[in-house]
Amino acid sequence: QVQLVESGGGLVQAGGSLRLSCAASGRTFRRNPMGWFRQAPGKEREFVAGIIWSGYSTYYVDPVKGRFTISRDNAKNMVYLQMNSLKPEDTAVYYCAASRHILSAVVVTTLDEYDYWGQGTQVTVSS
Repeated sequence: QVQLVESGGGLVQAGGSLRLSCAASGRTFRRNPMGWFRQAPGKEREFVAGIIWSGYSTYYVDPVKGRFTISRDNAKNMVYLQMNSLKPEDTAVYYCAASRHILSAVVVTTLDEYDYWGQGTQVTVSS
């Protein structure tokens, strides 16, 4: 059974940091583009950050540029999202996802291009 399991969420004050982890099991995703998405209450799920299979290319949406860093460890089948200088507007459920576009040299940013999803981890930033 293919699974993506997120961890590392929690409650943090504005300006604080959290590191989210995504553990893959059931198969390897070392050739898949990976992404982090988030969904705030009453809003649609949105792309936050993505990374290609090799880790050499990443992409971030403007609101998180300079504050969030996505990385991966293919040997461990893990993906991470380091979140610094957190703001209340970062409050959401964060999801890890794997895209079907194996060995793509371009970061996948579209939700529909991702086939495997974790259950999500809650991040709450207090002001």
